[in-house]
Amino acid sequence: MKFKKSDTEAMLELLRWRRDVRHFKSDPLPDEIIEHLMQAIALAPSVGNSRPWRIVRIKSQAIKEKIIANHGEANTQASQKYEDIERDEYQALKLAGLIEAPLQLAIFTDLNPSAGRGLGRQTMPETLTYSTVIAIHQLWLIARTLNIGVGWVSILNAKSLNKTLEVDPSWQLTAYLCIGYPAYDDDTPELHRTGWQENTAKEWLEK
Repeated sequence: MKFKKSDTEAMLELLRWRRDVRHFKSDPLPDEIIEHLMQAIALAPSVGNSRPWRIVRIKSQAIKEKIIANHGEANTQASQKYEDIERDEYQALKLAGLIEAPLQLAIFTDLNPSAGRGLGRQTMPETLTYSTVIAIHQLWLIARTLNIGVGWVSILNAKSLNKTLEVDPSWQLTAYLCIGYPAYDDDTPELHRTGWQENTAKEWLEK
């Protein structure tokens, strides 16, 4: 299959509108949309065809409450890294959509998958995690084409989350995703919009 210039332009526009979403509507997602998201992950490349991603869908409200508390504690600890006005600015940020997002996925990397028989990761075992991240990014882009928003919650105590979800000890938390219809659309990163950090691009190095 050969792609056209218009496909490239559409892809760049998709990347431009791919934003980390923290403000969600609570409307549930149709099953067909969730299936599209899973298909996007299934099509992801992985080192040695190891397919190391392991996905847990969070449906239990009791478990969600524990994860919200986990985030709250981790966020309070993180705020202590800042001082005075900067701490106030940090605490004013909305950094997760854990309460509103209708679909929440904990995505882990199996650090010892049998699939792939170790091919390609003997000298760089971190490529297992890279493979999971690529799968997440594919989900993210497909979600955007469906007018669905995705937010990556990184302010969590991973060990506590693993215990809450009772997952295999060889699984390492890679991402906790909040997914749903955005409360509003904006092609400017929220941290840029709020003045925390401008969205600047750096050129590559040449040697």
